[in-house]
Amino acid sequence: MAAITAAMVKELRERTGLGMMDCKKALSENEGDIDKAIEHLRKSSGMKAAKKASRTAAEGIVATQVAEDGSYAVLVEVNSETDFVARDDNFKSFVDKVVSKAFTDRQTDVEALMQSGLEDERQALVQKIGENVSVRRIQEFSAQDGVVGSYVHGNNRIGVLVSLQGGDDQLAKDVAMHVAALNPMVVNPDDVSQDVIAQERDIYTAQAQDSGKPAEIVEKMIDGRLRKFLAEISIVEQPFVKDPDTKVGALVKKSGAKILAFMRYEVGEGIEKEEVDFATEVAQQAGL
Repeated sequence: MAAITAAMVKELRERTGLGMMDCKKALSENEGDIDKAIEHLRKSSGMKAAKKASRTAAEGIVATQVAEDGSYAVLVEVNSETDFVARDDNFKSFVDKVVSKAFTDRQTDVEALMQSGLEDERQALVQKIGENVSVRRIQEFSAQDGVVGSYVHGNNRIGVLVSLQGGDDQLAKDVAMHVAALNPMVVNPDDVSQDVIAQERDIYTAQAQDSGKPAEIVEKMIDGRLRKFLAEISIVEQPFVKDPDTKVGALVKKSGAKILAFMRYEVGEGIEKEEVDFATEVAQQAGL
C-alpha cells in the first residue's frame, strides 16, 4: 500500500472540504489515489464535485493573437518559475515574439517553433533573468463561415479562444469571456463522453440509494441530477455571465450563430509543483 503523506491528506481536504480523518481514511482505502478517494467520498458522503487540484506548478502568462478579419487566432502559454519574472518586461517581450512567430507560421508544435530561432532567445533570457522559461503549449483556431474571438483575463493568467459559425467579433469575445469565467467542459451536453456520464451516474446512484425512497423515485432522482450536471458543464446551457437570465446557447442563436469550439488555458494548470518548507530548506542547507 502506498504511504499516505500529510501533503496528500492536505490536498484532499482542500479539494473536498471534508475532515482530516475522513480524507486519510479514504486515501488509505484507495491506496493513496486521490482521484479514487474523491470518487469514494462523493459516493459515501453525498459530497458535490471536488475542486480542481490547487497545486500550481508554474507561473507565467497566456497570450493571444487574432487576425484582423477574425479568420484565425493562436493562444500560447509561456511559463516562468515565479510571478515576479512573469511581470518582467524581458519575459513579456519574449512571449510577444513567441505569439507572433506561432501566428505567422501557423505553428502549434512547440518543439518545431522553438527550433525556428526562438530557442536561442529563450536560453539567452534564462541566462539574463536567472530563471527557467518554457513555452508550454499552443492552440490555433481557424474560422470557416464565421469568426474566431479571444479573451485574456486582466492578469494574463487565463486566455480563451472561441470559434463561431456566423456571429461577429463582439459575440465571439463575449462567449470567450464567459468561458474564462465559468470554465465549461463542453459545448453541448451531447459532447460529454459516455465514460464521464457513467461515472457520474454511478456516483448519483450511490448517493440516491441511501435516501430510502422507492426504486422508481431513486431512478428519477438519478436522471434529474445527471441532467443538471450535463447542463452545468455545457456552455450552451449555462446562464450568460453578463446576463444570467439568458443562456449562452440562446444568446448565440439569437445572432444566427453557432459555437463550434473553444479552448481555455489557465497558467500552470495540471502541472505539479513540489511544495518546499522554507524553514526546513534553510536548516538543511545550513547542515542543521
